[in-house]
Amino acid sequence: MKDLSKTTYITSLNLAQLRELVKSLGWEPYRADQILNWVYKRFITNFEEMTNLSKEQRRFLSDNYSIHSLELVQKVEGGDSTKFLFKTTDGHLLETVLIYERDHLTLCVSSQVGCAVGCTFCATTKDGLVRNLRTEEIIDQFLQVQRHTPQKIRNVVFMGMGEPLANYENVRKAVEIMVSAWGLDLSKRRVSISTSGLVHQLRLMAQDPLMRELNLAVSINAPTQELREKLMPLSKTNTLQDLMETLYQFPYPSDRRIMIEYVLLEGVNDEEVHARQLANLLKKKRNKFKVNLIPFNPDPSLPYKRPSMERVYRFQKILWEEGISTFIRLSKGVDIFGACGQLRRRLVLR
Repeated sequence: MKDLSKTTYITSLNLAQLRELVKSLGWEPYRADQILNWVYKRFITNFEEMTNLSKEQRRFLSDNYSIHSLELVQKVEGGDSTKFLFKTTDGHLLETVLIYERDHLTLCVSSQVGCAVGCTFCATTKDGLVRNLRTEEIIDQFLQVQRHTPQKIRNVVFMGMGEPLANYENVRKAVEIMVSAWGLDLSKRRVSISTSGLVHQLRLMAQDPLMRELNLAVSINAPTQELREKLMPLSKTNTLQDLMETLYQFPYPSDRRIMIEYVLLEGVNDEEVHARQLANLLKKKRNKFKVNLIPFNPDPSLPYKRPSMERVYRFQKILWEEGISTFIRLSKGVDIFGACGQLRRRLVLR
């Protein structure tokens, strides 16, 4: 049996790399395109299914390469989403959530095993960071979930486990595969990166022609430096002032807006004063932002409470009155611990 911990994955290669491999083997150049078509358009599970390759070519690929880097451990269906628990070849668990929207499917992928950011309202970070996910492990989440649903997945959000920008190179290569015509062929406008606000990486993203065209969501969660440090320790080194200056200058298309994510915690950051402070933070370039209010999703390991919808609506009303475009996101997947802030590498017992 092949040792998968030491194998090379076809899904770790982009088109240029695969063409170079095919050339080094003395195969016809078009074989690279055929291989990628089988993997990303037909979602095959093994090289023997690539019937337009010769038997010798299929055998070579089977002996030296693999397609899937993750093992599906559990699939849990909820009312509005399905959670997939995967295991890596070195035995670590990660979670991926398929979300059912009214007219499309959205896949919430993980970029790390665990998380090092340390947000006090998020269960994912309770066990710390184990490691970054490799490109093939990010892509395999999409491939395996797509095989479990007849409907085409057209939206991807990097809002699962981990901080995507802390795993920049692997996430970037996965994005290249997702949005390329030879890959999953997703629209760049249908791929979203959610970050806790790593200033240096956001500046890298701003200079990256591929990454800066994606949807960008930034978790603020507090309108002052003092409160943000308490809720998000990374704010000590990625200050709110530096973050906002970076966002003000971010080269975003004029017809799109940066999503400001704000998790509402009862009695902590959901008072009227917080709403007005947040509005003042965004007023400088109000047409560049829209706010996504997220009522806290409870978890037994966390000390916070979800505010009443009355408090949520009041917060939204203040922002609207201040001219800030604001929406409320009622997270899906709460019933299967698959909602925002609930992913924690665990089996769901039902």
